[in-house]
Amino acid sequence: MPTIICEIFIDAPIDLCFDLSRDVTIHTKTTGQTKEKAVDGKTNGLLNKGDCVTWEATHFGIRQKLTAKIIEMEKPYTFKDVMVSGAFHSFTHTHHFKVQGTGTLVRDEFVYRSPLGILGKLADVLFLERYMINFLKQRSHELKRIAESQRIQI
Repeated sequence: MPTIICEIFIDAPIDLCFDLSRDVTIHTKTTGQTKEKAVDGKTNGLLNKGDCVTWEATHFGIRQKLTAKIIEMEKPYTFKDVMVSGAFHSFTHTHHFKVQGTGTLVRDEFVYRSPLGILGKLADVLFLERYMINFLKQRSHELKRIAESQRIQI
């Protein structure tokens, strides 16, 4: 199973980074490239352990739905969501937050298994893993932009 790890330093307090990362509205703002929106479950506010949210998004030109559930949370250091239903065979996305100097090191660990057996593994090698790396990095950069602009306002 591919494992993708993305890290980014955000010059903002850990509590702010943690809360922005689990805020449904902020999530939609950080995923503009896929036009994600929450359509079922927890559709606004902060996600907490046990919450489910169904996202509708466009990936590879195809509109699709994916439902994720928050299965672990240790505020403000980590939370983990898993796919309940969607295009992947499975995925686990662990969000880590660590105080570092004047800000926060945010680390995403995304472990997934593609559908379609050997065809899914081929898709991983050809394009899917690279697509997911770019998706997570872009989302992280947007989160950084939002968190650092809010820090200025504090």
